[in-house]
Formats: sequence, C-alpha cells, structure tokens
Amino acid sequence: MKKGLALLLCVGLALTALAGCSGKTKEMQKVTVCEVTHSIFYAPQYVALAKGFFADEGLDVELSNGGGADKVMSAVLSGNVDIGFAGPEASIYVYNEGKEDYTEVFAQVTKCDGSFLVGREKDDSFTWDKLAGKHILPGRKGGVPYMAFEYAIRKNGMDPASDLLLDNSIQFDNMTGAFLGGTGDYVTMFEPTASSVEAEGKGYIVAAVGEEAGEMPYTAYFAKKSFIEKNADMIQRFTNAVYKGQKWVAEHSAAEIAEVVKDSFPDTDIALLTSAVQRYKDIGAYSTDPVLTQESFDLLQTVMTAAGELEKTAPHDVIVNNTFAEKAMQ
Repeated sequence: MKKGLALLLCVGLALTALAGCSGKTKEMQKVTVCEVTHSIFYAPQYVALAKGFFADEGLDVELSNGGGADKVMSAVLSGNVDIGFAGPEASIYVYNEGKEDYTEVFAQVTKCDGSFLVGREKDDSFTWDKLAGKHILPGRKGGVPYMAFEYAIRKNGMDPASDLLLDNSIQFDNMTGAFLGGTGDYVTMFEPTASSVEAEGKGYIVAAVGEEAGEMPYTAYFAKKSFIEKNADMIQRFTNAVYKGQKWVAEHSAAEIAEVVKDSFPDTDIALLTSAVQRYKDIGAYSTDPVLTQESFDLLQTVMTAAGELEKTAPHDVIVNNTFAEKAMQ
C-alpha cells in the first residue's frame, strides 16, 4: 500500500511539473526601436503594441524618442538601438556618404507628410500665398518635413528661399515651445500636439502639409544591413506585426483606434486623439501595407533634389529591402 501511494505521489508530481512546463510563457526577444517623434501619426505601430501583435511574434519592443531623423540614424549606426523609425531620406544620406554598412529600409508606415501648419489666428479661408513674407518654423533642414513643406510652397508658385523666412535654427523637439513662446508666425506640428495647442487656443490648424505636398514615402523602419542579415527572422516577425497593425488601422474607425492607443498618449484627451486620427485618415496618411515602391521612392528623391539636399540619387533596390514586407503580405 505504501509503495502504491508513493508511486501515485511521484506520478502526480511529474504531471504537475509537466503542466507547469507546458504553461510556461515563451521567452520574448527584446527589440529596441528609436522613433523620430512620438505622434499618433504612427498609429499602426501603437496599435501593434497595444493589441499584442509584436508579442504574438515573440517580440518585446522597447521604444525611445530620438527627436529627429538625424538623431535616430545616429542611434542606429552606433548600435545603441536595433531599429530606426524615421524618414527614408536618412538612409539615402548614409548610403551616399559611402558607408559600407549602410541602412536598409524594410517597412513603410506613412505615405505623406504628417505635419499640420499652425498659425496664431484662426483662418478658415487659408491659402498658401498668405505665407509670403511670414516667419515659419518648418523643422530641420534636410529632413523630410522641411523638404515636403518646401515642395508645397513651390507648388503654390513661391520660392522658399526668397518669398518667406524658413527658420531652421530651432531643434525639432523645441519648435512647439518656441512658437508658444512667441517665435514665428506659423509652425508645423504633428498630431496630437497640433490639436492640443488648438484646444488651448494657443494656435490654429490652417492646413495639412501632406495634403498639399502629395503622396511620398515619409516614415519607415530601417536597420543596418549587417543587423538585418544576422537577424532576418526577427525582422520578418517585426514586419509581420507592423502589417497587422496597418490592416487593423485601415479596417477600424478613428474612435476605435484612439481607444486602443490611448495608453501611449496618457496626457491627451480621448476626443482630441480621435480627431487627430481622423485628420490623418482624411489625408490618407497611413500606408495600408509595408511595401515602399520604386515610384514613391523616386518622388522622394525628386523632392530632395529640388530642395538642394541631394546631389546624386540612390538605387531603390539597394536602399529598400521589400522582401520582408512582401512575405508579410502573403
């Protein structure tokens, strides 16, 4: 009898141990990502985080805010972060500098400029010619926000160099504070900052830069070529999660999106967050898939050349690696 009890006890302990093992959470792979700024413009990313799409792929994503594409690229090249999230222009600059271990863009998230032009007075009848002679804070020279704004100015028959003052002396993260402190007649802001400033009566959205400048690859994920080669499986899983986030955003309302991502913007009222998402939906800012096409890449380089920031173009099939995006969509 004692032997029988002992045997049953051993079996019970073994089953308990097996049950514990089978219920054990799989080990997550940590991935560090540096984003160019913290904005609802990147809703697919925050949806992927909140809905557990990255976790489903076995990834634990740690986000940091670079405060500008140049700083994001520096963090990637130095190895301080795994993946950068900024404009593709940064990768073009690095490649043209002749770096052997340049960065490859592997997933696009937004397809037009995400900044809104904010003025000091409400103007429901705004036209771009009203910017003539004005002092404007448009971002860092050489960055896509700055160049997209210049492109919009040129489309409206003005010369950015002589018809208005584009002040690039203020760092990207400090532009809103400078404007609120009295610098400039207009400033470009991303959401939800623009809506928050408007709600406080300290500035008014008069135009969407992306709507005026048109479609172009604006924000994308990139990593060093060597990192992608060594971590191809992780990059694929990361891209899978991004695509799931893109599809979810495309298929749901602004209110539903705002509710899901609200924890990423704890200081923003849910109503403002909803209106900000709707603004981006209205101008078609969100890419519905992560592929960066040859056509849009060529347009970006046209804009960069017109801005005087690009002396030679870079090949699409070298800078852009669409294999992960295409596989994610299959």
